[in-house]
Amino acid sequence: MTGTLFLCATPIGNLKDMTPRVIDTLKEVDMIAAEDTRNSIRLLNYFEIKTPMTSYHEYNKVEKAKQIIGWLREGKNVALVTDAGTPAISDPGEVLVGMCLKDGIAVTSLPGCCACITALTLSGLSTRRFCFEGFLPADKKEKRYVITELKRETRTVILYEAPHHLKRTLSELYEALGERRITLCRELTKKFETVFPTTLEGAIAYYEENEPKGEYVLVMEGADRKALKHDEQVKWKELSLEEHMSFYENQGMDRKEAMKKVASDRGVSRREVYQGINKL
Repeated sequence: MTGTLFLCATPIGNLKDMTPRVIDTLKEVDMIAAEDTRNSIRLLNYFEIKTPMTSYHEYNKVEKAKQIIGWLREGKNVALVTDAGTPAISDPGEVLVGMCLKDGIAVTSLPGCCACITALTLSGLSTRRFCFEGFLPADKKEKRYVITELKRETRTVILYEAPHHLKRTLSELYEALGERRITLCRELTKKFETVFPTTLEGAIAYYEENEPKGEYVLVMEGADRKALKHDEQVKWKELSLEEHMSFYENQGMDRKEAMKKVASDRGVSRREVYQGINKL
Protein backbone atom coordinates (compact mmCIF):
# COMPACT_ATOMS: atom_id res chain seq x y z
CA MET A 1 0.00 0.00 0.00
CA THR A 2 1.15 3.52 -0.77
CA GLY A 3 1.36 6.27 1.81
CA THR A 4 -0.67 9.48 1.90
CA LEU A 5 0.39 13.06 1.20
CA PHE A 6 -1.05 15.39 3.85
CA LEU A 7 -1.36 19.08 2.94
CA CYS A 8 -1.03 20.81 6.30
CA ALA A 9 -2.06 24.45 6.68
CA THR A 10 0.14 26.36 9.12
CA PRO A 11 -0.35 29.78 10.79
CA ILE A 12 0.13 32.95 8.74
CA GLY A 13 1.19 34.84 11.85
CA ASN A 14 -0.52 33.86 15.07
CA LEU A 15 0.71 30.45 16.27
CA LYS A 16 -2.58 29.88 18.11
CA ASP A 17 -4.19 29.31 14.72
CA MET A 18 -2.40 25.95 14.36
CA THR A 19 -5.08 23.24 14.50
CA PRO A 20 -4.78 20.20 16.81
CA ARG A 21 -5.29 17.93 13.78
CA VAL A 22 -2.31 19.43 11.96
CA ILE A 23 -0.12 19.16 15.08
CA ASP A 24 -1.04 15.48 15.52
CA THR A 25 -0.48 14.74 11.83
CA LEU A 26 2.94 16.41 11.77
CA LYS A 27 3.95 14.27 14.74
CA GLU A 28 2.68 11.04 13.17
CA VAL A 29 3.92 11.21 9.56
CA ASP A 30 7.27 9.76 8.50
CA MET A 31 8.55 12.94 6.85
CA ILE A 32 7.69 16.64 6.58
CA ALA A 33 8.41 18.39 3.29
CA ALA A 34 8.87 22.09 4.05
CA GLU A 35 9.30 25.10 1.76
CA ASP A 36 12.03 26.48 4.03
CA THR A 37 13.29 24.12 6.72
CA ARG A 38 14.96 27.00 8.58
CA ASN A 39 11.61 28.71 8.93
CA SER A 40 9.58 25.57 9.68
CA ILE A 41 11.97 24.31 12.38
CA ARG A 42 10.86 27.18 14.62
CA LEU A 43 7.24 26.09 14.23
CA LEU A 44 8.06 22.45 14.90
CA ASN A 45 10.13 23.33 17.97
CA TYR A 46 7.29 25.45 19.36
CA PHE A 47 4.90 22.49 19.18
CA GLU A 48 7.57 19.93 20.16
CA ILE A 49 7.35 18.07 16.85
CA LYS A 50 10.40 15.83 16.23
CA THR A 51 9.54 14.48 12.77
CA PRO A 52 12.43 14.74 10.26
CA MET A 53 12.18 17.38 7.54
CA THR A 54 13.26 17.70 3.94
CA SER A 55 13.17 20.80 1.73
CA TYR A 56 10.61 21.17 -1.06
CA HIS A 57 10.57 24.55 -2.80
CA GLU A 58 10.25 26.37 -6.13
CA TYR A 59 13.73 25.42 -7.33
CA ASN A 60 13.53 21.66 -6.71
CA LYS A 61 9.76 21.16 -7.09
CA VAL A 62 9.94 18.60 -9.91
CA GLU A 63 12.99 16.51 -9.01
CA LYS A 64 12.21 16.51 -5.29
CA ALA A 65 8.57 15.59 -6.02
CA LYS A 66 9.84 12.42 -7.70
CA GLN A 67 11.80 11.53 -4.55
CA ILE A 68 8.80 12.23 -2.30
CA ILE A 69 6.58 10.10 -4.52
CA GLY A 70 9.17 7.33 -4.15
CA TRP A 71 8.75 7.47 -0.36
CA LEU A 72 4.96 7.49 -0.70
CA ARG A 73 5.11 4.39 -2.94
CA GLU A 74 7.11 2.67 -0.18
CA GLY A 75 4.17 3.24 2.14
CA LYS A 76 5.55 6.24 4.00
CA ASN A 77 3.27 9.16 4.91
CA VAL A 78 4.49 12.66 4.07
CA ALA A 79 3.19 16.04 5.26
CA LEU A 80 3.66 19.11 3.10
CA VAL A 81 3.92 22.55 4.71
CA THR A 82 4.59 25.96 3.24
CA ASP A 83 6.22 28.91 5.02
CA ALA A 84 2.78 30.15 6.08
CA GLY A 85 -0.77 29.25 5.17
CA THR A 86 -2.16 26.49 2.96
CA PRO A 87 0.20 24.45 0.74
CA ALA A 88 -0.41 24.51 -3.04
CA ILE A 89 -1.97 28.01 -2.93
CA SER A 90 0.47 30.26 -4.84
CA ASP A 91 3.00 27.60 -3.86
CA PRO A 92 5.09 24.85 -5.56
CA GLY A 93 3.02 22.27 -3.70
CA GLU A 94 0.57 22.31 -6.61
CA VAL A 95 3.17 20.44 -8.70
CA LEU A 96 3.57 17.69 -6.10
CA VAL A 97 -0.19 17.29 -5.69
CA GLY A 98 -0.67 17.00 -9.46
CA MET A 99 2.06 14.36 -9.76
CA CYS A 100 0.65 12.37 -6.83
CA LEU A 101 -2.86 12.31 -8.25
CA LYS A 102 -1.53 11.30 -11.66
CA ASP A 103 0.25 8.34 -10.00
CA GLY A 104 -2.82 7.32 -8.00
CA ILE A 105 -1.31 8.33 -4.63
CA ALA A 106 -3.76 9.49 -1.96
CA VAL A 107 -3.73 13.19 -1.11
CA THR A 108 -5.72 14.85 1.65
CA SER A 109 -5.87 18.46 2.84
CA LEU A 110 -6.02 19.55 6.47
CA PRO A 111 -7.74 22.94 6.36
CA GLY A 112 -6.51 25.97 8.22
CA CYS A 113 -5.11 29.43 7.56
CA CYS A 114 -5.03 30.97 4.10
CA ALA A 115 -4.01 34.62 3.70
CA CYS A 116 -6.15 35.29 0.62
CA ILE A 117 -9.37 34.11 2.29
CA THR A 118 -8.56 35.90 5.54
CA ALA A 119 -8.02 39.17 3.64
CA LEU A 120 -11.14 38.70 1.53
CA THR A 121 -13.35 38.35 4.60
CA LEU A 122 -11.84 41.53 6.07
CA SER A 123 -11.98 43.59 2.87
CA GLY A 124 -15.56 44.86 2.99
CA LEU A 125 -15.83 44.01 -0.72
CA SER A 126 -18.02 41.39 -2.35
CA THR A 127 -17.15 37.85 -1.23
CA ARG A 128 -19.79 36.03 -3.30
CA ARG A 129 -17.62 35.84 -6.43
CA PHE A 130 -13.87 36.30 -6.40
CA CYS A 131 -10.71 35.29 -8.27
CA PHE A 132 -7.22 34.76 -6.91
CA GLU A 133 -4.25 35.96 -8.99
CA GLY A 134 -1.51 35.50 -6.39
CA PHE A 135 1.69 37.34 -7.29
CA LEU A 136 1.67 39.08 -10.66
CA PRO A 137 4.22 37.66 -13.14
CA ALA A 138 7.77 39.02 -12.96
CA ASP A 139 8.01 39.16 -16.76
CA LYS A 140 6.85 42.62 -17.89
CA LYS A 141 5.01 41.45 -21.00
CA GLU A 142 3.22 38.65 -19.16
CA LYS A 143 2.30 41.01 -16.32
CA ARG A 144 0.78 43.51 -18.78
CA TYR A 145 -1.24 40.68 -20.30
CA VAL A 146 -2.61 39.61 -16.89
CA ILE A 147 -3.47 43.18 -15.84
CA THR A 148 -5.19 43.76 -19.19
CA GLU A 149 -7.31 40.66 -18.56
CA LEU A 150 -8.37 42.17 -15.23
CA LYS A 151 -10.06 45.06 -17.05
CA ARG A 152 -13.03 42.79 -17.78
CA GLU A 153 -12.93 40.80 -14.54
CA THR A 154 -16.18 41.47 -12.67
CA ARG A 155 -15.32 39.32 -9.66
CA THR A 156 -13.42 40.64 -6.64
CA VAL A 157 -9.69 40.23 -7.35
CA ILE A 158 -7.14 39.06 -4.76
CA LEU A 159 -3.41 39.67 -5.27
CA TYR A 160 -0.28 39.10 -3.22
CA GLU A 161 2.53 41.67 -3.28
CA ALA A 162 5.90 42.24 -1.66
CA PRO A 163 6.56 45.66 -0.04
CA HIS A 164 9.31 46.68 -2.49
CA HIS A 165 6.96 46.14 -5.47
CA LEU A 166 3.78 47.58 -3.96
CA LYS A 167 4.02 51.17 -5.25
CA ARG A 168 4.74 50.09 -8.80
CA THR A 169 1.93 47.52 -8.78
CA LEU A 170 -0.61 50.04 -7.50
CA SER A 171 0.41 52.51 -10.22
CA GLU A 172 0.21 49.84 -12.95
CA LEU A 173 -3.24 48.75 -11.78
CA TYR A 174 -4.50 52.35 -11.70
CA GLU A 175 -3.08 53.13 -15.13
CA ALA A 176 -4.69 50.06 -16.70
CA LEU A 177 -7.97 49.78 -14.78
CA GLY A 178 -8.78 53.30 -13.65
CA GLU A 179 -10.17 54.00 -10.21
CA ARG A 180 -11.23 50.98 -8.16
CA ARG A 181 -11.95 50.35 -4.51
CA ILE A 182 -9.22 48.32 -2.88
CA THR A 183 -8.41 47.01 0.60
CA LEU A 184 -4.76 46.47 1.53
CA CYS A 185 -4.10 43.93 4.28
CA ARG A 186 -0.81 43.26 6.07
CA GLU A 187 0.43 41.53 9.23
CA LEU A 188 -2.73 39.39 9.17
CA THR A 189 -3.53 37.61 12.48
CA LYS A 190 -0.58 39.38 14.15
CA LYS A 191 -0.52 42.06 16.83
CA PHE A 192 -0.19 44.93 14.34
CA GLU A 193 -2.66 43.61 11.77
CA THR A 194 -3.60 46.39 9.34
CA VAL A 195 -6.67 46.53 7.10
CA PHE A 196 -6.71 49.64 4.90
CA PRO A 197 -9.86 50.13 2.78
CA THR A 198 -9.30 52.86 0.19
CA THR A 199 -9.10 53.34 -3.58
CA LEU A 200 -6.22 52.77 -5.99
CA GLU A 201 -5.66 56.51 -6.20
CA GLY A 202 -5.87 56.85 -2.42
CA ALA A 203 -3.42 53.98 -1.90
CA ILE A 204 -0.92 55.51 -4.35
CA ALA A 205 -1.09 58.85 -2.53
CA TYR A 206 -0.74 57.18 0.89
CA TYR A 207 2.36 55.19 -0.05
CA GLU A 208 4.04 58.23 -1.53
CA GLU A 209 4.22 59.47 2.07
CA ASN A 210 4.50 56.11 3.89
CA GLU A 211 6.97 53.34 3.07
CA PRO A 212 5.33 49.92 2.59
CA LYS A 213 6.28 47.33 5.19
CA GLY A 214 5.50 43.61 5.33
CA GLU A 215 3.84 41.28 2.83
CA TYR A 216 0.55 42.56 1.40
CA VAL A 217 -2.71 41.01 0.30
CA LEU A 218 -4.60 43.32 -2.07
CA VAL A 219 -8.35 42.85 -2.43
CA MET A 220 -9.74 44.90 -5.31
CA GLU A 221 -13.30 45.31 -6.56
CA GLY A 222 -14.11 43.89 -9.97
CA ALA A 223 -15.18 45.80 -13.05
CA ASP A 224 -18.72 47.18 -13.20
CA ARG A 225 -20.88 45.05 -15.50
CA LYS A 226 -23.05 47.94 -16.66
CA ALA A 227 -20.03 50.05 -17.54
CA LEU A 228 -18.48 47.15 -19.47
CA LYS A 229 -21.70 46.59 -21.40
CA HIS A 230 -21.96 50.29 -22.21
CA ASP A 231 -18.36 50.36 -23.45
CA GLU A 232 -19.01 47.33 -25.64
CA GLN A 233 -22.14 48.90 -27.11
CA VAL A 234 -20.24 52.11 -27.88
CA LYS A 235 -17.52 50.07 -29.60
CA TRP A 236 -19.98 48.16 -31.76
CA LYS A 237 -21.91 51.28 -32.69
CA GLU A 238 -18.74 52.65 -34.26
CA LEU A 239 -19.32 50.01 -36.94
CA SER A 240 -22.07 50.28 -39.52
CA LEU A 241 -24.83 47.67 -39.29
CA GLU A 242 -23.50 46.10 -42.48
CA GLU A 243 -19.95 45.84 -41.01
CA HIS A 244 -21.32 44.45 -37.77
CA MET A 245 -23.38 41.81 -39.59
CA SER A 246 -20.39 40.86 -41.75
CA PHE A 247 -18.26 40.37 -38.62
CA TYR A 248 -20.49 37.47 -37.51
CA GLU A 249 -21.40 36.13 -40.94
CA ASN A 250 -17.70 35.78 -41.75
CA GLN A 251 -17.48 33.46 -38.72
CA GLY A 252 -20.02 31.12 -40.35
CA MET A 253 -23.22 32.36 -38.68
CA ASP A 254 -26.38 32.45 -40.76
CA ARG A 255 -28.12 35.80 -41.21
CA LYS A 256 -30.72 35.21 -38.50
CA GLU A 257 -28.14 34.19 -35.90
CA ALA A 258 -25.88 37.13 -36.84
CA MET A 259 -28.80 39.53 -36.52
CA LYS A 260 -29.51 38.21 -33.01
CA LYS A 261 -25.87 38.77 -31.96
CA VAL A 262 -25.79 42.27 -33.47
CA ALA A 263 -28.95 43.22 -31.58
CA SER A 264 -27.48 41.94 -28.32
CA ASP A 265 -24.17 43.76 -28.87
CA ARG A 266 -25.84 47.07 -29.62
CA GLY A 267 -28.49 46.80 -26.91
CA VAL A 268 -31.38 47.06 -29.36
CA SER A 269 -34.17 44.76 -30.55
CA ARG A 270 -33.82 42.41 -33.51
CA ARG A 271 -36.63 44.34 -35.21
CA GLU A 272 -34.50 47.53 -35.12
CA VAL A 273 -31.56 45.67 -36.65
CA TYR A 274 -33.84 44.14 -39.31
CA GLN A 275 -35.34 47.51 -40.19
CA GLY A 276 -31.90 49.14 -40.28
CA ILE A 277 -30.51 46.49 -42.62
CA ASN A 278 -33.49 46.73 -44.97
CA LYS A 279 -32.92 50.48 -45.32
CA LEU A 280 -29.41 49.87 -46.65
